[in-house]
Amino acid sequence: MQAYPFRRIRSFVRREGRITQSQSLAFETLWPMYGLSKDAEGFLDLDKLFGRDSEKVLEIGFGDGQSLIQMAKNAPEKDFIGIEVYRTGVGNLLREIEKEQISNIRLFHGDALEIVESKIPKDSIATIQVFFADPWPKTRHHKRRLVQASFVELAAQKLKKGGRLHLATDWMDYAYHMMSVISAAGSFHNVAGEEAFLPRPNFRPLTKYEQRGLRLGHQTWDLLFERV
Repeated sequence: MQAYPFRRIRSFVRREGRITQSQSLAFETLWPMYGLSKDAEGFLDLDKLFGRDSEKVLEIGFGDGQSLIQMAKNAPEKDFIGIEVYRTGVGNLLREIEKEQISNIRLFHGDALEIVESKIPKDSIATIQVFFADPWPKTRHHKRRLVQASFVELAAQKLKKGGRLHLATDWMDYAYHMMSVISAAGSFHNVAGEEAFLPRPNFRPLTKYEQRGLRLGHQTWDLLFERV
């Protein structure tokens, strides 16, 4: 019988808008300075990458990058790695990095799970954050959700002992799904208490997406877990 390779279900689809001229220019001129190759051999040496021994924060799916820029500005003693599959978001963040003269951000463009698996060393990250990932609300699409048992296991491998997994969503069903999956994993302790959500912490900037949702009366849920 012929064997077929396992095909992982992706948590995204290619449906981004057209990249602007300025975003495209940012890719051409700034990527060599701030971009990271997902095709290079081996894991990253994170201290060498940033030229210092620092706390490393990994954000998966940074969108237009506004909240990541703000967090990097607010915590210059930390270093941030952002992963985004959509070229428009990467181009926008590159423009903001140049505009704000930010030196503590580096970027990947591509499938986050593949990049985390192949490029991020074990026990190297202080915080992994995923803010407002696609909730895939239709039942038949739940298998596409990023936060599944396999993702939680991967996050536990990459986080340092005591490292934190911080998630946020404005979709209640997804919030409870994430709570259930992480609580069942056994690798994490809920900082807010058993099956409890965290009030939005001040250190997480409001995104444009979140602000729009709040104006429409949407509620948000933050989950903060610590690797044990």
